[in-house]
Amino acid sequence: MIAIHKLNIGFHPLWVNYCIENKIPYKLVDCYDNSIIEQLQGCSSLLFHFFQSGSKDIVMAKQLLFSLEQSGLRVFPNFNTAWHFDDKVGQKYLLEALQVELVKTWVFYDKKSALEWINTASFPKVFKLRGGAGSQNVQLVSSKLQTQRLVRKAFGNGFPAYYGWGSLKERYRKWRLGKVDFKEVIKGIVRLVKPPRYAQIMGKEINYIYFQEFIPNNDSDTRIIVIDGKAFGIKRMNRENDFRASGSGFILYEKEHIDIIFVKTAFEIHKKLNAQCIAYDFVYDSTKKPLLIEISYGFDSGGYNDCVGYWDEQLIWYEGKFNPYGWMIEMMNKK
Repeated sequence: MIAIHKLNIGFHPLWVNYCIENKIPYKLVDCYDNSIIEQLQGCSSLLFHFFQSGSKDIVMAKQLLFSLEQSGLRVFPNFNTAWHFDDKVGQKYLLEALQVELVKTWVFYDKKSALEWINTASFPKVFKLRGGAGSQNVQLVSSKLQTQRLVRKAFGNGFPAYYGWGSLKERYRKWRLGKVDFKEVIKGIVRLVKPPRYAQIMGKEINYIYFQEFIPNNDSDTRIIVIDGKAFGIKRMNRENDFRASGSGFILYEKEHIDIIFVKTAFEIHKKLNAQCIAYDFVYDSTKKPLLIEISYGFDSGGYNDCVGYWDEQLIWYEGKFNPYGWMIEMMNKK
């Protein structure tokens, strides 16, 4: 019996639909309930798509999942898949330790070291906070002076986990493109005054600063998602007059737009991570070799409905519609 957290967003309804269509026994459980351990009696696995912006998830999701995994229950996502979710600092250490070709990254934990580095660094660089999706909390810094200001803020008052003005600009941009309803713009205005609950829980991002090398001449990035020996991908074009691709809404799905070298590299990294499901974001270096930017176990399911096929580990292409959420269920059902 598979247990699925009863939430009607994210992967959850897609998992339920797959179980119904394929007559797979499942049980809806409430991961937020104090009795969740009792609810899982008789279940062989638990699937819980938790979110970086979920106010409850931030507090308890990893703690619950990893505790259950240690007890012997199969969980999705498991530890190898999710401990580094929405944590770019953790990803830096993990990927460097595994000798993955990562965009060069620097992290500092005191102002003196960061300012000394600035004096020897070339610019531009990309400043990021450790959390955030869709290019949130990401900016290009083009001078020593601008970078010094960020350093002083990082080791002073810190940065809010939610950047209200940036979020409002992004909502307005998507509304002008016809990608969201005007209600989203209104919500962004309200959040200037009242930040979302998750930001209040996370508090300030403080006492560290994170930079990545800026890789020029990329008008896009490529995201490859690997699940249980299969991979699919999209090419995300940059925003207009911007270097950021994640969350742009400009997506190419056709096979010819996705360089097979990214697929091959994603499979190679996936074996090192020993993970269930990871989305890998790549750009080219100056010699057209793949560089990994960051990783994430979760993704917005709506952005992949138009994918036209997938690859297996031998890089054989399978044309046509597919169900990656079903792959997750089948993966959990394996003996």
